[in-house]
Amino acid sequence: MEELMKVLEQYLDENMLQAVVSGAKKADIPSKIKIRPVLNKELLKFQTAITDGKKEIHKNFDNLEMREQLKSWMESDYKQLQMDTVEYAITVLVSKKGKMTIKKKRWDKPKEPVSLQHNRKKKYVLEEGTPIPFLVDLGVMTQEGKIVNSKYDKFRQINRFLEFVEDIMPQLDRTREVTIIDFGCGKSYLTFAMYYYLKILQGLDIHMIGLDLKEDVIEKCNGLAKGYGYDKLEFYIGDIASYEGVDHVDMVVTLHACDTATDYALAKAVKWGAEVILSVPCCQHELNGQIQNDILEPVLKYGLIKERMAALLTDAFRAGRLEEEGYNVQILEFIDMEHTPKNILIRAVKAGVPKKVKNLAECMELVGARPTINKLLNAKEEA
Repeated sequence: MEELMKVLEQYLDENMLQAVVSGAKKADIPSKIKIRPVLNKELLKFQTAITDGKKEIHKNFDNLEMREQLKSWMESDYKQLQMDTVEYAITVLVSKKGKMTIKKKRWDKPKEPVSLQHNRKKKYVLEEGTPIPFLVDLGVMTQEGKIVNSKYDKFRQINRFLEFVEDIMPQLDRTREVTIIDFGCGKSYLTFAMYYYLKILQGLDIHMIGLDLKEDVIEKCNGLAKGYGYDKLEFYIGDIASYEGVDHVDMVVTLHACDTATDYALAKAVKWGAEVILSVPCCQHELNGQIQNDILEPVLKYGLIKERMAALLTDAFRAGRLEEEGYNVQILEFIDMEHTPKNILIRAVKAGVPKKVKNLAECMELVGARPTINKLLNAKEEA
């Protein structure tokens, strides 16, 4: 812990941008703690933020208290600390045997210090006022960086998605190139947003691939990427089920892959050993034609109710199977890009410990569900 305390003594100050403690070793503690510097009555403090249900609980520490608290957390409760300063990205990892590794990487270009005002208005990940090339070309921003009035919803939705990406950043290895695939990228609003945020703003070494079946869309996206100088952002025409362009992927994103295409994307992600999966499913029709249960017949006889139950069960079964493959899974609410009711996001982070989900198979059998994700993952295990 002596090396950790030296790092904290040197870099825990007003030039720290943020820190995230993650990798909880116990089930009854918060999975993640965010830390940022603030000014409180003109004194420098460090504010921790812990999410409890829908509430975010804040607590302020002075410098010495924060150092001691971080030392305690890393000794007993957590496996990772990611601390970003204006000059460095610092990663602290604790192995199962308690060995600590500290890595420090200098940014290509120093970052701007954060505002230290204690009560500040909500900031977007992408700020209005600074022209962002892809948002200008996609009609969301003007040349001066002002958000087009009719595109404010899209601007907020892009930022909301980047908040999900921001949360999983500690899972991405900063010491090597990270490969990310966006299945069914379409017009690629979010593909460009992810690349800009991770590569340009955060300085990660990433290789991003967008995959879609529409030739004209892929051609346009490749032209835009080339024009921006995004040399590690590529778009290809391809199908989710048959794509074999890479051997390993760190992060898989699938937004609105229709019906069972989502299952093929999730199965691919598991096959590649992806550390992170972000999936917004769409058009879950498969189980609507399968589920039946005599006891539930008074409910299932209503077509609309059956359709919605089938969609929810589909995503719950997907989440359960990902848990059985060793992922920590959350079902989160996401504002859809097209204002449809498809607003569930499945976020899965690899934990490395496969476990049987109690009664999952029995639940599928109870309603007569034979989801594609089950077939694909079972076939992988048999192979």
